[in-house]
Amino acid sequence: MSNNITPMTRRAFASQSNLIRRRIGEAFVAAVFSSLAMSGAWAQKAQLPGVTDTEIRIGNTSPYSGPGSAYSTIAKVEAAYFKMINDNGGINGRKINFISYDDALSPPKTVEQTRKLVESDDVLAMFNTIGTAANLAAQKYLNAKQVPQLLVGGGATHLVDPKKYPWTMGWQPTYFSEGAIYAKHILTNTPNAKIAVLSQNDDFGKDYLAGLKEGLGQKAASMIVSMATYEPSDPTVDSQVLKLKASGADVLVNITTPKFASQVIKKVAEIGWKPTHYLINISVSVGAVMKPAGIENSQGILSTAYLMESTDARWKDHPDMKAWSAFMDKYVPGANKADSMNVYGYVTAQALVQILAQSGNDLSRANVMKQAANLNKVPFKLMIPGVVANTTPTDLYPIQQMQMMRLKGEQWELFGPIISSGTGQ
Repeated sequence: MSNNITPMTRRAFASQSNLIRRRIGEAFVAAVFSSLAMSGAWAQKAQLPGVTDTEIRIGNTSPYSGPGSAYSTIAKVEAAYFKMINDNGGINGRKINFISYDDALSPPKTVEQTRKLVESDDVLAMFNTIGTAANLAAQKYLNAKQVPQLLVGGGATHLVDPKKYPWTMGWQPTYFSEGAIYAKHILTNTPNAKIAVLSQNDDFGKDYLAGLKEGLGQKAASMIVSMATYEPSDPTVDSQVLKLKASGADVLVNITTPKFASQVIKKVAEIGWKPTHYLINISVSVGAVMKPAGIENSQGILSTAYLMESTDARWKDHPDMKAWSAFMDKYVPGANKADSMNVYGYVTAQALVQILAQSGNDLSRANVMKQAANLNKVPFKLMIPGVVANTTPTDLYPIQQMQMMRLKGEQWELFGPIISSGTGQ
């Protein structure tokens, strides 16, 4: 049969065979490139957890229940702010998917919910978890996983340590430095004061107390005449207030969270004690603390600020305050505008948006952390004029400036210069 195959037939067979081989080769190459493309896609997914072409997943835990539930309004405002950003096109075309779970301000619950957010929800980063103990509990896990722990809702000095925990970034002024500011004011205005201190029995309270003692220096031992502590689970702090009054103190440094701060103010008035009263910044909400305690009982209380107070008449016509008020009406209708924590959530959300916007299309965890460490004197809306957010790779405390203030009527009145507090120790 082979003798019947002509040269032309052989050439046709050869041509057809070459065509088949070429097509097989092309199919193989296509398959290889397809495989490589798929591998690239998987590699990209592995490098960019929490990020797709259309969304950025951000994790958060907040005390929606339990003794710290007053803080939950912060996360609600943050969620509303991100919705506003999404309604306006998102960040570089991506929408923020803000996933927030209740941790009841319980550190074990914080760890459980954080692991769920990282391992099941595949978030890019954790953002503004509330509470010093809660953040400390999750810190080692997040740093081991190299997940950014951004703008933590706690001011303990040792919470932010770029060398030991390079994936953790602070936000507000440290508790230590705020305590030192109160000490400076006491020494300047009442150098012979007898000081009583009430503090929460954890790292949060201890940090404030350490800053107060450091600020008082050698006088701390003689000036602090009485100290008492409480547990977050305590129903009241009435007995502690009675103990402090009995010491004969004429200055009270009140290192408590909002629920207990309100109790202290009310009890101090009830027993007729009239000390010079210093209250820490995280508990200065007129709506959540002062009004429940009785505005008449809160007059003259001293604190510090770095954000505008919505109840302060001086800011009523400020463009930033008007914009915030309009935002609250549209996105958080019915919320208490007198609650300063709603201002806090609004400003903190701005900071996250700034970090994500700076990251551009490189939303790797490493680049997001790099951008978090390179905020360059940003004056976020509703910060007191002159206060800016600034970070470097070796200093991850964005806000290090505060101003003293005093409650008068239903408003906090700022006085004195803006104080650069530094990071404390």
